[in-house]
Amino acid sequence: MSATLEVRELSVCYGKVEALHRASLRVPEGSIVTVIGPNGAGKTTMLGALMGLLPYTGHAEYAGADLADASVEARVARGLCLVPERRELFGELTVEDNLLLGAFQRHTRGDRTVGADTEAVYQRFPRLQERRRQLAGTLSGGERQMLALGRALMAKPRLLLLDEPSLGLAPRFVREIFHIIADLHQTGVSILLVEQNARAALQVADHGYVIETGEIVLEGTARELAANPRVVESYLGGGASA
Repeated sequence: MSATLEVRELSVCYGKVEALHRASLRVPEGSIVTVIGPNGAGKTTMLGALMGLLPYTGHAEYAGADLADASVEARVARGLCLVPERRELFGELTVEDNLLLGAFQRHTRGDRTVGADTEAVYQRFPRLQERRRQLAGTLSGGERQMLALGRALMAKPRLLLLDEPSLGLAPRFVREIFHIIADLHQTGVSILLVEQNARAALQVADHGYVIETGEIVLEGTARELAANPRVVESYLGGGASA
């Protein structure tokens, strides 16, 4: 299967500190690939590098083209989209205005399908439609995550980078968010999912990687990782989510 994303020996340094060390991974087209690991392991750093937010060494190829010289804006225009851990919504704007901002580049190109796509997002997230005139800053945590996902979809992504989508959410919203992620998979969007909640991530993913102290230490199908004694002990043991 062809790869939407191919990463080889990606390294990122903060000054003299190497936060990511020669990480290699692959996201086949139309698949969900998860990267699990403890807080501070380098997961968010990896996504920042892939979006062009952090300088890196190594090779990152998206949709068959090297990302080395592509700006953040160019990556978004080509269908690479990040939903950050902090969601980074515009709290003083309405739900609908936040969604429309997700399609800003499409507006500038004169894309006339933005309205239809807004309605499609509302069909996928009925709660957002109910709150379309409400300020984003007044939403609950789960609703804010739905809005962040909806805004990303407005950019018509080919690859979604999801950074800790379950962070800080009540259990019922965690289940709902992962159901949405699995549903998005059915639309053909490729997903690179970074998560501490290993149990939930491995349930929706096709393939996975484990990262610890900046290095990828394990990889395999989601089923293989879920059965791996090291993963079970470190991330799935005792019924807890790591």
